[in-house]
Amino acid sequence: MKLTAAITGVGAYVPDYRLTNKELETLVDTTSEWIVSRTGIEERRILKGDNQGTSVMGIKAVQQLLEKTGTRAEDIELLICATVTPDMLFPATANIISGGVGASRAFSYDMNAACSGFLYALATGAQFVQAGTYKKVVVVGADKMSAIVDYTDRSNCILFGDGAAAVLLEPSTDGYGVIDQVLRADGTGEQFLHQKAGGSRRPPTAETVAGREHYIYQEGASVFKFAVTKMADVAAEVMERNHLSREDVAWLVPHQANKRIIDATAHRMGVGPDKVMLNIQRYGNTTNATIPLCLADYESQLRRGDNLVFAAFGGGFTWGALYVKWAYTS
Repeated sequence: MKLTAAITGVGAYVPDYRLTNKELETLVDTTSEWIVSRTGIEERRILKGDNQGTSVMGIKAVQQLLEKTGTRAEDIELLICATVTPDMLFPATANIISGGVGASRAFSYDMNAACSGFLYALATGAQFVQAGTYKKVVVVGADKMSAIVDYTDRSNCILFGDGAAAVLLEPSTDGYGVIDQVLRADGTGEQFLHQKAGGSRRPPTAETVAGREHYIYQEGASVFKFAVTKMADVAAEVMERNHLSREDVAWLVPHQANKRIIDATAHRMGVGPDKVMLNIQRYGNTTNATIPLCLADYESQLRRGDNLVFAAFGGGFTWGALYVKWAYTS
């Protein structure tokens, strides 16, 4: 029997502080009704406090994962962290998370594919398991988006929140786990969604800070148009490649960027709202954490053998879909 990489557990963490639409009304010219109608978001979690980076949330998510699955930290062999908000340029946030949980035998690294990063990282981690190289791989999706959001920009500040979640990948010979993936990228999308300064092209200076160039820049209409098309296309493609009908799909697990994009993807797949994981109303767009946070929230409803389609779209542009056969019943 073919060796596959099964998801055998999920852990998650979101900060306590709730940034509600009502509070945003006091910061920028917007209304809760407008935010909900355009995005589906009602509140988002924000990591507060000094010297608090993405790793803080990633560590807590992995600790919960290890506890739930009865896994010893020293048995983790590889840890990949998908993030666009690393604690610092180096070392990798994955290294900091590994150290924080005591994964002393693991090698670890970060992966940046914007909002598609968790899918890229999950597909990559699965390859190590399928090749027989490793038996315990942790994939983390974590972002502190509040660190790069301009809270004077009403088009962006309503969208993003902070959070982290992690999954454990282990070998399966029963046909469960990551079955197939369709992953894409188009670098010409850079102009529509990026962070202007902070990298090697435009290192931080007093001028870049004063010009508010270290925040998310997004041309919302262009991003929305691409996202609706591309996310739906790959979700449909992964279904067709694996001969999955809409009846065969137990759950669509979409990146939580905008409810209208999620609805369009579900419509293209032919699945009803009862089969769509949705928590954007509580967390907003947590970038790399959205899909694993959905798994954590819906874990009790998942059953061994369920067919799941993960789909995401992000800056780059990057996008992708994974077909996963769920490995356990909680």
